[in-house]
Amino acid sequence: MKIVILDGHTLNPGDLDWSPLKELGSCIIHPRTDQEQVVERACDADIVLTNKTVMSADTLAMLPNLKCIGVLATGVNVVDLEAAKQHGIIVTNVPGYSTESVAQMVFALLLEMTQHVGHHAKLVQEGEWVSCPDFSFRETPLVELAGKTLGIVGFGQIGQQVAQIAQAFRMLVLVHTAHPEKYLQETNIEFVDIDKLFSDADVISLNCPLTEKTETLVDTAHLARIKQGALLINTGRGQLINENAVAEALEEGYLGGYATDVLSQEPPNEDNPLFAAPNCLITPHIAWATAEARQRLLDVVVTNVASFQKGSPQNRVA
Repeated sequence: MKIVILDGHTLNPGDLDWSPLKELGSCIIHPRTDQEQVVERACDADIVLTNKTVMSADTLAMLPNLKCIGVLATGVNVVDLEAAKQHGIIVTNVPGYSTESVAQMVFALLLEMTQHVGHHAKLVQEGEWVSCPDFSFRETPLVELAGKTLGIVGFGQIGQQVAQIAQAFRMLVLVHTAHPEKYLQETNIEFVDIDKLFSDADVISLNCPLTEKTETLVDTAHLARIKQGALLINTGRGQLINENAVAEALEEGYLGGYATDVLSQEPPNEDNPLFAAPNCLITPHIAWATAEARQRLLDVVVTNVASFQKGSPQNRVA
């Protein structure tokens, strides 16, 4: 079978081993593929692996040999699933590979907003401590997490992991999820509606999937409910928030800070309103990308391909 990887660079920029995948067939690996190159590169492929390169209905109609699409991620919005079904193309994904890494990133962002480690380390490098008359100095207020309330939107694997870490910090945890009845065993967590979560939380973490219901969930109306100075963290999808509304809330000061690993467009445009907003921390979609998480992702991709070849596909979404 011919396997074509359309955009392998972000998964493996050179520190992982492709050889287990190459053992499964003729394998062509492209670091990146422009949208207009997809048909040419995948025209005779049996299996296409893609991360962010879109497999649209029009594209799939021009790939008669294609039998399987493996998404190099958990989300499968880059594939037209209905069109894949119509063409008899199996679609697989990789669930759960980055749970620990993304939860870790939530607290990396939170700790930077509350402890300002990077900021103060930079001040030391710039000579501020050398010239300080006191043994200790701080340029920004420091905040203790113990006793603060963390509101988690979404309670899948990542949301649950975030809750566990928050409890280790002795934070109180509120959760909004579509099906709280599934978690009756969680006695240390209070399940609330979205309005109460926004009004009661000191910190809000977005860990829900992007759907029609959650798109621009964080809008002007919900931001108007938050506590003065509350912090917002987004490691889900950039489209979960209205970026203009969040930028305005930061400018006006009632949102104390916004830390995000995702934007509505990636790479972003220079005129993204968050770039000029105060108290805004942006990282370039790296929560998923620890070496350990990427290795787990690659391992599952290899297993997905091997399972498909044996006629018993796993992690099938279509």
